[in-house]
Amino acid sequence: MRVVYCHDCATAQLDFTVKKEVMFGDHTYLSGVTQSLSDHFRAVAGEIDLRFFAQSARKSVLDIGSNDGTQLKHFQALGYEVLGVESSKTTAKIAADAGVPTVQAFFNREVARAWGRRFDVINAAGVFFHMEELHSVAEGIREVLALNGVFVVQFLYMKRIVENLAFDQIYHEHLLYYNLQTIERLLNRHGLALFDAYLAPIHGGSIIGFAAHIGRQPATDRLVALRRAEDAAGSNTLAIYRDFAVRIERMRDENLDFLGRAKAAGKRIYGLGAPVKGNTLLNYFGVGTQYLDCLVERNPLRGGLVSPGMHIPVVLEAELPAPPDLYYVLAWNFKDEILARYAALQAQGVEFYFPVNPKDV
Repeated sequence: MRVVYCHDCATAQLDFTVKKEVMFGDHTYLSGVTQSLSDHFRAVAGEIDLRFFAQSARKSVLDIGSNDGTQLKHFQALGYEVLGVESSKTTAKIAADAGVPTVQAFFNREVARAWGRRFDVINAAGVFFHMEELHSVAEGIREVLALNGVFVVQFLYMKRIVENLAFDQIYHEHLLYYNLQTIERLLNRHGLALFDAYLAPIHGGSIIGFAAHIGRQPATDRLVALRRAEDAAGSNTLAIYRDFAVRIERMRDENLDFLGRAKAAGKRIYGLGAPVKGNTLLNYFGVGTQYLDCLVERNPLRGGLVSPGMHIPVVLEAELPAPPDLYYVLAWNFKDEILARYAALQAQGVEFYFPVNPKDV
């Protein structure tokens, strides 16, 4: 897996694509497992409704990559007609069984045109950097977005990934890594334009961007301020990524030293969480069962699996006979929720180590 830099548009991206049918035809990620993510989705739905559609008698939303329907449930509670598009068979069925209308498909221009309708809101949370058919998807969004509609794009902010050394957020599902400059260039190419954005703490720092058809909305002051901060930091230069690589190597050495000292002291170490991103870190660091006895998960779809590459067994939390001495937290992006949930274990002396420790937003 390699990250490359485009000298034309300054987008960081992978140079290899795993076919979408293999990557996303059926997967185990469930949005609803994490309370802080559900809370974030509730806040986003409430903000969209309050700002743009609170007075509308009828209002509709399309969620691209709708997963188990967590985001759409919050829109349903606000009176929206909802439709989800989810590529994963198992996940789409979970959403449909929960009362969230869901089409099992890969969204693109052809799928969009087949509906023959438009939506007031189109949401894409944590999926816009996954798109193998990127330009077809963007064109499909433009075609089904109502004239005065709002496209809400939620994405990991590459500026924050670099600042936080969160290199584990680079993995084969994520084909592109956006800053504001790069995503705006893409949207503009397809007749859309950001008019507002803010940085949210979810996943260590994500942009919540609001786009409309070009010319429909003026840019807000906070969007202009974010653009200026990005330019001042040099976030779209090749030099910033070369420095990123050097800092990651230093981080690897520090983590291996910590784990080595913990094992030498006789500590039993478990990984906390088995997120996809954790495999980037585990494989690049070379952390396997010589350090971690297992990875502990709450998601029932992941019990009994092993981590790709390092082959660390995944054990469901409810099946653990006893806690470890040390949790090496791979699901670091939910740090606050984790520390609150396991306060009693911390009081008993169980240590929680976060290999990535994001700065406050």
